[in-house]
Parts: sequence; C-alpha cells; structure tokens
Amino acid sequence: MSISASLSNALSGLTAVSRIAETVSSNIANASTKGYGPREVVLVNRSIDGRGAGVMVAGISRQSDPVLLADRRNAESLLAQITVKADFLSSIEGKIGFPDDPSSLTGRMSHLDSALIEASSRPDSDARLQSVFNAASALATHLNEASDAVQTERMRADQEIARSVETLNTSLQQIAKLNAQIVRLDPTRQGGSDLFDQRQRLIDGISEIIPIRELPRQKNAVALMTQGGTLLLDLKPAEIEFSATGTIVPEMSFAASSLSGLTINGKSISTDSNSNQISGGRLAALFNLRDEQAPSVQTKLDAVARDLIERFEDPTVDPTLTIGDPGLFTDNGLALSIPDELGLSGRITINGRVNPDNGGELWRLRDGIGATTPGAVGDSTLLNSLGEALNINRVAATGGFTLSQSAMGLAGDLLSQVSVSLHDTEIERSYASSQSETLIGLELNNGVNTDYELQKLLRVEQAYAANARVISTIDEMIQSILRI
Repeated sequence: MSISASLSNALSGLTAVSRIAETVSSNIANASTKGYGPREVVLVNRSIDGRGAGVMVAGISRQSDPVLLADRRNAESLLAQITVKADFLSSIEGKIGFPDDPSSLTGRMSHLDSALIEASSRPDSDARLQSVFNAASALATHLNEASDAVQTERMRADQEIARSVETLNTSLQQIAKLNAQIVRLDPTRQGGSDLFDQRQRLIDGISEIIPIRELPRQKNAVALMTQGGTLLLDLKPAEIEFSATGTIVPEMSFAASSLSGLTINGKSISTDSNSNQISGGRLAALFNLRDEQAPSVQTKLDAVARDLIERFEDPTVDPTLTIGDPGLFTDNGLALSIPDELGLSGRITINGRVNPDNGGELWRLRDGIGATTPGAVGDSTLLNSLGEALNINRVAATGGFTLSQSAMGLAGDLLSQVSVSLHDTEIERSYASSQSETLIGLELNNGVNTDYELQKLLRVEQAYAANARVISTIDEMIQSILRI
C-alpha cells in the first residue's frame, strides 16, 4: 500500500470518528429530551478500483420503536380524554357540595327545613319568617349557581375545542413542511435527524387531541389518519373548521344547530359518542362534555328544581293557591310550565309575594302565598304543611331518578350519582396514567443509553488516537525520506 493511500485511509478514519463523536455528544445531551431518537452513524468500507480506501459515512440513522411509540400515543390520548371528564365531574361535585357543608345543596335544604320548624314554633315572629325566606332564597340561588356552573363548563369546553382545532391546523401544516424537507434530506447530515424529532413531537401533540395512525410514505414522509379512518395529512394537510360560541345557555345544543360542529375539508364529522370519527382523545372528550355530559347534569339539576317547585305549589299544601298559581318557589316568578323545564334550575326564584325587597309580605309564609290579608299570627298550620311538603317522599318526575325520597334525599341522590361517576373516572384515570408512565419509561429505556454512549466515546478516542498515530508515522517516514 502506498504512503498516499495509507494517509487517505487515516484521514477517512479521523473524519468518521469525528462524526461519531458529534453524534455521541448529541445523544448524551438529549438523553432526557422527549421525542428524541438516538442517532447512530452508519459506516461502510470505501474502495477505489477494487482496493480498500478507508471508511466513509453512509448516513446517520435515527432509532425508534414504532409499535411502542403508537402504544404510548394511544395511552396519552386515553389519559387526556379521561382527564377532561374527571375535571368536569370534580368541578360539578364541588359546586353541588358535600352533605356536611352548610353551603351545599343538601345543607341549604336542611337549613330551610330547620327554619320552617323554628318558624312553626313561633309563627308570630317576623325574624323567624325572615329566616325561612332567607333559607329558601339561598336554596334557589344555589340551584341558579349550579346551573351557571354547568353552562360555564360547556363554554370552557367550546373555547377549548376552538383552541385545539387551531393547534391541529397549525401542527398539520408544520408536519407537511417537515415532510417536504425530509424528502429532500441528505442522509449523511447530522442535523437531518432533528427534523424527524420535530415531526415526532408535533405528531405526539396531535395524537393527544385526536388518536391517529401514522402511515409511512416514500422517502421517510408520513401520512396521518384518525383511528376512525379520516385522513388528516397526506400530500397536504386537511382543513379542520370549528366556530366557537361566545355565550352558551341550557337551551343551546348542536342538535338545535345553535352550537358548532366539526368539519374536515368541508365535510361534517360526527362527534356523537356512539359514532365518533375522532374518538379517544381530548377533542372528542370536549365535545362529549359540551353536548352530552353537561346537558345530562343540567337535566338532573332541572329535575331537582322542578321537584322543589311542585312540592310547594300544590293547593293541598297551600290552600290559598289554585291550580296554575305559583307557590313559594317559581319559574322566574311564574308557575311551573312542564314543556319549558330545560334550564329551570337557572330560573328558579322565590315568589315575589313573600319577598319584602319586591313589595311582598313575610306573613304570607304563615298565612298563604295567595292570601290577601294577614291571618291569625299564632296559626302554624301552613308552616307545618310546608315542612311536611319538603320532607314527604315522592319520585321525581324527570331526571332519571327512580327512588321515592324527600327533597333533601333527591339532592343527596344527585350528588351521589356525580360522586360515583367521578370515583369510577378517577380509577380509570389512575390506570391510564400508570399505563402512560410505563410506556414513557419503556420508551426512555429504549432511548439514549448513556453508559453505552460513554463506552462508545472511549472507543472513539482510541480510534482517533490510532488514526492520528498512522498520520504521525507517515509524517515521520516522509521526513526521513526527505533527509536522505
């Protein structure tokens, strides 16, 4: 072998180990970076005219496990979906309140019951009648606020849907650009693998919103499709559209066309939980919250409000009322109208005829809502009837409640249903979180192995020293020849 060939071999070796050292440095620096795929320099023998001519860098490979990656993405999608539901139920549970809290729904009913008992013992006391009015008013206000909380959660979900759609569109456009860059990529460039990392992080973000399948295309490009079979990206990104609604009230729904749905490339996409083309991620969970879960809670709150109104506007409870007259609790000042039950918990109020702030008289709590003149101040008959009406067992007409129970029992049943659902959801979230963390751990274990990288660095040092020694020896030989 000639001196020039030996020198060329050594120089190619130095170039190769320099590239390996650069790759090792990048791997160690990004050992804990999410979405980073370990790099490995691919070396091949170089030959000229059939003779060995050192080594050359054929490319830099990026290592990843597509099966583990897909499993981890699906687990994170599931966790995001369950988290949306759990956070909503936790918020509603807190708004209804626990039985041992005097400011809870059952606590308000208990206070009204106590106030009626105290007033019946001293029906002549304006202070005790005022206490009954205050307790009833606080109960109605609590239902109003609970209804408002449900609509606030629906509005928050609607706004979050809009933000998620914006994120989807932006990410899909960025992935399309990265696809174009990767197709033109020089496989021997160290920086080329960074494009794969960027694309993986963007796809990870999308999969949390909508579970997807990643489909390989030519020259390392990828296409993206939802689990339901809707194409999001191939040669170009899909256009996803959604219109946020500023204010949402109970009567508004997607079915009534008062709330926006989702379209992909101009085609309406089903977001119903029974036939959902985007099921499994945060976006589907937000639609489910807005269109199904929250309205279901609203229905139950309305059923509690209806039950309360019906208990006190019964003429057998208050003989001064006739059929169609509003009782102590009203639908915004009017008697109950069954076809208009939706949103009733947000409209329930105290009858203005007993409200001193609106020109009403407290004595009507003792003598009857429909009474025109005060009766005997010592007569507690009506107050006793009101207390009995609050505690009599009956089955709520709507809301899916099946037990015969008092008003307080109905409120407790509502809280129990929400709490049980939250408990089950928290168990699901705990499992999904553990699954996600396990898969992330497995992915990290299959990622950068710093011990291996440091061992490789030692070999790089040895190879560099060997190639440098060859060059040094060749230099000495040349110098010796020149001195002859």
